[in-house]
Amino acid sequence: MNQIGYACINMELSQQKPRIYTGRSMIKRTFQARGIEYASQLGLDNTKDLYKIIKWNNENQFKFFRITSNLFPWCSEYKLQDMPDYREIKMVLRKIGKYVKANEMRITSHPGPFNVLTSPKEHVVQNCIKDLSIHGEVFDMMGLSRTPFNKINIHIGGAYGDKVSAMKRFCENFHLLPNSVKSRLTVENDDKASMYSVRDLYEGVYNVIGIPIVFDYHHHRFCSGDLSEQQALEMAIKTWGDIVPVVHYSESRSKEYNDTTIREQAHSDYVYDYIDTYGNRVDIMVEAKAKELAVLRYKELHKITNTLLVD
Repeated sequence: MNQIGYACINMELSQQKPRIYTGRSMIKRTFQARGIEYASQLGLDNTKDLYKIIKWNNENQFKFFRITSNLFPWCSEYKLQDMPDYREIKMVLRKIGKYVKANEMRITSHPGPFNVLTSPKEHVVQNCIKDLSIHGEVFDMMGLSRTPFNKINIHIGGAYGDKVSAMKRFCENFHLLPNSVKSRLTVENDDKASMYSVRDLYEGVYNVIGIPIVFDYHHHRFCSGDLSEQQALEMAIKTWGDIVPVVHYSESRSKEYNDTTIREQAHSDYVYDYIDTYGNRVDIMVEAKAKELAVLRYKELHKITNTLLVD
């Protein structure tokens, strides 16, 4: 059976009073004025609410969840262990990890698009390594497996006019990452024809360094690499070995609202079409703006109980 998950924000809990959410942050000027002490306080509150969201997920049969990459505001400016609340934060993260494993849940992350390991600029690569290392550190504090089951997923970055050379740089820079990241890293196909298809990633990244490919259905519509949806999906699945692959699914917001002024690649609020996995066992991350509400409506629409049956 295929688990269906959602990303980062729980709409129901975020609308309660008091709100339960993990997006507490601040602008740079506030960070400069209030410093690591305030960042630590926000990070602790985010972490405590993450535990509440994880518990809600389990109680409502959501076994698959992507956590936010912004638990700790401005964390690139300090070391996590320097936060005044570090000990308590570490205890909460460990509690989350134990709960996740005890309830056979799957937790993943998707660091932002500024993580560009293909960049020819050393400072960009170093900033990427720093950010990804923090993700690995957080997953380690949770005690999550150092495997792609608890993936840290990124797009590989720009092509810079030469995709082959850019993918070669990615593979070289991959080896600069700590094991906490390398062991979990996955890559995802892009949504522009000039960027990276599943075929590109398979030939230029997987065949070189062996990391799994996350197949994104929506992106494939714009960058197919001359593969059908089923061919691309199954090519990506082959890269996962014994671990259940992750796929991403969303639909076009412009089609949802019949509005051609909206960029076709933009994600819809809800998803409507049946997600065809062509008989393959995968975990599906629904990237719809309505989050868990989109998954619940999808299940209702297609008469699914708590999991999506394999065809």
